[in-house]
Amino acid sequence: MQAGLLAQHLFFPFNFRPHCSPLSLPRLIFQTLRAIKPPKLYSKRNLGFRCRSIMVSSSPPPVVVKDKIDLTEKERQIFDRLLGVVRHFKLRTQLRVAGGWVRDKLLGRECYDIDIALDDMKGEEFCEKVNEYCSYIGQEEKKIGVIRCNPDQSKHLETARIRLFDMWIDFVNLRSESYCENSRIPTMQFGTAEEDAYRRDLTINSLFYNINKESIEDFTNRGISDLKCGRIVTPLPPKETFLDDPLRVLRAIRFGARFEFVLDEELKKAATCNEVKVAISKKISRERIGIEIDLMVSGNQPSKAMGCICELELFWIVFSLPHNFEPVVPEGYDRFLLV
Repeated sequence: MQAGLLAQHLFFPFNFRPHCSPLSLPRLIFQTLRAIKPPKLYSKRNLGFRCRSIMVSSSPPPVVVKDKIDLTEKERQIFDRLLGVVRHFKLRTQLRVAGGWVRDKLLGRECYDIDIALDDMKGEEFCEKVNEYCSYIGQEEKKIGVIRCNPDQSKHLETARIRLFDMWIDFVNLRSESYCENSRIPTMQFGTAEEDAYRRDLTINSLFYNINKESIEDFTNRGISDLKCGRIVTPLPPKETFLDDPLRVLRAIRFGARFEFVLDEELKKAATCNEVKVAISKKISRERIGIEIDLMVSGNQPSKAMGCICELELFWIVFSLPHNFEPVVPEGYDRFLLV
């Protein structure tokens, strides 16, 4: 029912509603889109959809952000084990939890997705040392899973996984990246923590928790302040960020809707420029766009996310149909045209 109501809200203009159940609306979406000729200009006026103002207030409500990260007992056990590995092998490795875990912990939300960034070795190498240490202290070695690079599936960096205290922990190396003009697939190399922070999609996702020092690191000097202000901002200029990887436009929309944060004005301006729209169409696979849309629709604020797509004039970019696509019309349904 929720999907039907969402489709009804998005795909029909103003107060017009079809004489059918909301449950049947998802079946009509392809018919509806086929019947609509995309406007030459991607404007809200031409689009004809009811687009509410989403995340545009210049004064978002204050966000409660903790001053420090409180570890659970299991997180403390995991981090102590990793520090034991560093001490045992006399490593100089700095262990940093990256991204979403730091953000969510500062917001007082539980997060079970721990990604460890390493500054001087790859994840698989460190996981092997974890197993050597487990054997040394008389514990069973763990199976290591390695997810190799797969640019076709938007997997640009090798990730190693190991299970500690009944939790899967991912390990990657810190990286810097550069992009070719016609691809969103970057060239990766070892980088510093600061370089890694600036290459991330949003400032609120660029924070680190340094396990060695038990401290929060904000290398962009904006991550914590933007989190407190409830703002969605890119670490580097937004147009440059989006042209490097246009998928970040959809990620910005998704996180803005999820946390009910405000999109930065420069970010919105960059997202609506034609150069970025062309990059979204040409550099991102339809499958990857579909994954982001699925995450939006299954999230806590699907209508806000979809409304923001309309507001940023991206509807016909995101929901374009393949050339010469002929949808199958279910038997018993008449062709439906918008007027």
